[in-house]
This record gives sequence, C-alpha cells and structure tokens, in this order.
Amino acid sequence: MGFSAIDTVAFLGYFLVIAVVALVVGRRQREAADYFLAGRNLPWWIIGISLIASSISTEHFVGMAGSAVEFGLAIASYEWLAAITLVIVARWFLPKFLRLGITTMPQYLEERFDVRSRSFLAFYMILAYVFVAMATVLYSGGLALQTIFELPLGWGIAILAAFAGAYTAYGGLKAVVWSDLVQGSLLVVGGAITTVLGLRAVGGWDMLMARAGEKFHTVLPLDHPELPWFAVFFGGLWIANLFYWGCNQFITQRTLAARDVRHGLYGAVFAAYIKLLIPFIVVIPGIVAWVLYADELARSDMAYPMLIQRLLPVGLTGLIFAALMAAIMSSLDSMLNSAATIFTVDLYQRHLRPESSQRHLITVGRASTVAFLAIAAAWSPFLLQFERVFSYMQEFWGLITPGVAVVFLGGLFWRGARAGAAAWVMGLTVPVTVLVKLTNPDMVFLDQMWVAGLVLILLLVLFSRFSPEAEPSLVVDAASRETSTTALLGQDWLFDMLCLGVVVLTLALYVIFL
Repeated sequence: MGFSAIDTVAFLGYFLVIAVVALVVGRRQREAADYFLAGRNLPWWIIGISLIASSISTEHFVGMAGSAVEFGLAIASYEWLAAITLVIVARWFLPKFLRLGITTMPQYLEERFDVRSRSFLAFYMILAYVFVAMATVLYSGGLALQTIFELPLGWGIAILAAFAGAYTAYGGLKAVVWSDLVQGSLLVVGGAITTVLGLRAVGGWDMLMARAGEKFHTVLPLDHPELPWFAVFFGGLWIANLFYWGCNQFITQRTLAARDVRHGLYGAVFAAYIKLLIPFIVVIPGIVAWVLYADELARSDMAYPMLIQRLLPVGLTGLIFAALMAAIMSSLDSMLNSAATIFTVDLYQRHLRPESSQRHLITVGRASTVAFLAIAAAWSPFLLQFERVFSYMQEFWGLITPGVAVVFLGGLFWRGARAGAAAWVMGLTVPVTVLVKLTNPDMVFLDQMWVAGLVLILLLVLFSRFSPEAEPSLVVDAASRETSTTALLGQDWLFDMLCLGVVVLTLALYVIFL
C-alpha cells in the first residue's frame, strides 16, 4: 500500500501532534500526584474520552473484529454490557474510591483490609499489564503494520514501543489523557470511515444483512463454545466487566484523577454512551471483511487490517492508519502509566523506600515505565502461537479476575468481610482458577470464571465467618459513611436520567439485534 503526499502529511502530523501535546502538558511535574494523577484536576469530558480511548486498542480493531468473523455481532456484548457496568461503577464504586482519595486500586484494599491484599493485587496487576495487556496491544499493532505495510513484526513492535514509551515516561498521566483526547477522536472518526467504506463495498446495510444475516444474532445458544447466553447475561462476563471497569487501575486511574466527585461520575457515564457505539465501528467491519474476503483470511485477526488494505482510497490511508496508531497508543500509554504507578506507589514506596521524595518517586515511575515496556515488547512476539489475540487476552485475564472482583465486591458491599479472608482469597485466586480450568477443560472460559468466582465467594464468606479478627477499621467506616451517589451529588435528576438512558438504549439494541 503506497502513501500519497496527503497520506504522509496526515500520518506524520498525527505523531507530531501527540509529541507536542505530551511536551506541553508534561512540563513542571513537581509532585507525584502531578505525574501519576494529573494533579487531580481532570474534567468529566476528558475523563470520558480517555476511558474510551484507553479501553479501545488494536485488540479491539484486530482482536474483536477477528472474533466477529467467528461469532458475529454477539461479541458486541463485551461493549454493550460494559456500558451498563460503567453506570454501576459510577453509582456504587466510584463514590467510595473518590471519598478515600486513593491513588491506586491496591491502595483501597489496604484501607479496607490490610497490606497483604494490597501487595497481592499490585503483583497480579503488574504481571497482567506487562504479559497480557501491553504485550497484546504491541502484538496486534505489529500484526496490523505487517499486514498493511509488510513491515516485519519485530520492527513494528519496536517502533510502537519506542514512541509510546517516550511520551508516557516523560509526561505521566497528564500527557496520557490529553493525548487520548486526540487519539480517541481519531479512532472513532477512522473507525466510522472504515465502516462506511465497508458497507459501500458490500452493497449497503440491506445487502450485508442478506449475505451475513446469521452473524447478527446477539443471543447465542446455551451450548455455544465461547459466548453462551447464560455466561454473557448472568455469568462470567459480569465478573470480567466489574473487574475491568471497577477495579482495574489503568481504567479507574483517570476517574481517581477527577476534579471532584461529580466530574468523576459524569465522566464514567459519558463513556458509557460512547461505549454503545463502539461495535458499529469495530464489530461490523469484521463481519464485512468476512463477507468480502472469507476465502482469503488465513487468520481471523487479519480481518480489519485486510479491510483497510483493500478498501482505502488514496488520500485516506494516512488518516485511517493514524487512527489505528491512535488505538494502539491510547491503550499502551495508559497501561504503561498504570503499571508504573502501581509499582512506584504500592511496591516501591510502600515496602522499599517509604521516605522517598516526590522527585525521586517521579524518577522511579519513569524508569519502571521503560523497564515494563521493554519486557512487554520482548514477550509480545510469542502471541503468534495463539489463534486469536482477543481470546488470549480474555483467557489470561480470567486467571486473576474472579478473585480480585470478589474481594472488591466484598470490601465495598459487605461490612463483615475480614482482612485475613481477603488475603486468603487473593492468594488462592490463581490456584482456584487454574484448578477450575484443569478440571473443566471443555467449559467456556466465561463459565470457568463464573465457577471460580462462586468458589472464591464461598471462601471469602467461610474465612470471614471463622476469622478471629475485630470489626473493620474505623478509618474505613468513616470513609465509607454517606458515600452513596445521592449523598455526594445531592438530588441530581440529570445524573439519574443519564444512567437510566444507558440502560434503556442497551436493552433497545438487544431487542433490535436479538
């Protein structure tokens, strides 16, 4: 695929804009809060856009579009039910987190339980970010570069890692969220253009429905090998969503950096509305690619890159490719910053150098950013052995998701949950999830997460009931008092109506595409 002069200007202009944004907003980082939480001064609209930009990357444009080839529109449940999850998080999770003024999600577990649970979560999250999240983004981005431009996979990964690492290490969260504003806009516009071109190539929406009508069912049979309806609507997908949107540092970090409680909550709901649109710019192109190139797709993950390669006219190549780069960078920078934040605050400062100066913590954050990125880049080529990158990501996140979600839910909503019980559940999370997988190898991974979650809930209850510990700390009691959304926002009818609107629109989409 050749670049015209316009393509080259658009593509290079994207990198120039991101570099300038990072340099401008990343200056004068005097306090650790400036570097890790953007000075706790983010408005709702940039929080919402950054949430979407961070959560959508090439594992969506490559991995989810590839899953659409296999499963059709049913894969959109990851996005549509995430919108409802964001409403749940905004109403019942975020008020308590923001009231405590925490910097990281592991920090909440120490406030609610003790340092053991905090350390377990910090360790789990760093491993997952490096070997699953960042490696997946780098691999899928490198695959896209290879498919479109025949660039060797290793070189593509190296280029992506070098650029994202440079501005993230320099500017911290402030550089991340403001660059996300550019990148989030680009990926939505670029994805919409690709969808329109794909529909035009197929012959329009009616022709797509005629040729791929079987791909537009969102409710799949109970015995479906990956997306059975019970797991999606009542089972493991809720564990995954509550973990990802409510307990996951690289998502919650921008809400923790909100200007105040109202901005944090409105930002999450704003993101929920955008989330409802994502399947139309990610999943639909995957189905279009299946219609057009089914016989040529050696791997389903090549669907979206092939669509770009075949359909883009001269003049749009640079813009769409810049949008694809934006999808990569917006997630990679967030994961990098969050991994560095957890390492610096929850491990280094908490256990090694509690007396560290603010300047020193920023230096440690920058150094750990570079180190984690190098490890992820080295690991990412190994993902070639997996058939679908989206499945790899979900399977490995599933090893820690059930335990983390259970401990957070217990801490947030059950005053009887004890510190010792939380530590045991965190420590047994991986053994339990692995045991469930080994004893039920043919079970859908969402059902495996559901079973593991039920086992871990039982363990949390049993350990808490037989624990000799005293009641939860007075610090938590005081911080949790009057942390309902109504208490913090007052009688905010607009917030209530916006939350209700997300639920109604989501249900309407399922009715339309039943």
